[in-house]
Amino acid sequence: MKLGRHPSRSFPRKRESRGGLLRKILFWVPAFAGTSGLLFGALTGPAAAEDPASFFAGKTLKIIVGLPPGGGADAYARLVQRHLPRHLPGAPAIVVENVPGAGSLKSVLYLDSLPADGTALGTFSSGLLTEAIASPQRVKVDFRHYGWIGNVSADVRVCYLWHTTGVRDWQDLAARKQLVFAASARGTAGNVDTSMLRELFRLPVKEVQGYPGSAAKRLAVEKGEVDGDCGGWTAIPADWLGDRKISIVTRLSPTLLPGMDEKIPFAGDLLKNPSDRAVFDFLMGPEQIGRPFMVSGRVPEPRLAALRRAFDATVADPAFLSDAEKLHLSVTPLDGAKVARDIAALYATPADLAARAKAIAGE
Repeated sequence: MKLGRHPSRSFPRKRESRGGLLRKILFWVPAFAGTSGLLFGALTGPAAAEDPASFFAGKTLKIIVGLPPGGGADAYARLVQRHLPRHLPGAPAIVVENVPGAGSLKSVLYLDSLPADGTALGTFSSGLLTEAIASPQRVKVDFRHYGWIGNVSADVRVCYLWHTTGVRDWQDLAARKQLVFAASARGTAGNVDTSMLRELFRLPVKEVQGYPGSAAKRLAVEKGEVDGDCGGWTAIPADWLGDRKISIVTRLSPTLLPGMDEKIPFAGDLLKNPSDRAVFDFLMGPEQIGRPFMVSGRVPEPRLAALRRAFDATVADPAFLSDAEKLHLSVTPLDGAKVARDIAALYATPADLAARAKAIAGE
């Protein structure tokens, strides 16, 4: 057999001109470069290509809590910690880390310092939301730029007095010359609540600062260091209610939870001035957002979506709901998209209203 010509090439070969060959080379090089660039990006971009199950498998996630142990935020975080893993793809482990300080701002800044890969979640005092809007020069955080996973429950709050004060209702409270409430740090929900009593309702309430969280404030009430406090309904000890150790003088939310006396007045209904009511609604807006969980806004979208789906499944899980009931924790969830919309609505508050709220909250 004679070598040299391929048996299938029986047609005569046409010699390519130098110009035509050059034009073909110039056409194919950029096309190949674009294709190879896409291939290279796909091969070298694991964050985009790796599915959430593969990423989360074997990982340990962290929930950063902006308040000390013993309070409502901590209780909800540990409830989520116990139930979220089995709903997440890859079933990662989850731990809780308390990072209190500066009205829970310290925890948000700490979250920002961690890898933005979906392994760090945060929950904090929702009062920080209005502080960030009213005092952006102090709280240099824009909460619109985070990835919101969801909210377990509204923070349904009440104000109460210890039984030894003799205060039984709102009228008794208004008749006193002075009552002392426990306080922690500005920006926390409890401090905002107490400031509203004093500034919007003109009640004789004085704050004693320095308590690290709600557990320490409850102890101060029991020991007689202060007369009362405003706090989350679910964080009030059952024996305080059963043994009538406290008198609840007002509800700061219109929501009635099991065990609440509907005769206790809703504070918003006691405000007759429309401007005062608008400020009250703005300051109480974060408490309706309540117990939110978030991640960095830089977390890849597939992982945020996986976290949101897992969170929604968790708060509907019968085991989760049973555990919450045993702990006397209310569950009135919002999905992550709804939380994001509610926060955006807060940021749309008129500047003059936000300024007045800032003054009332003592900023």
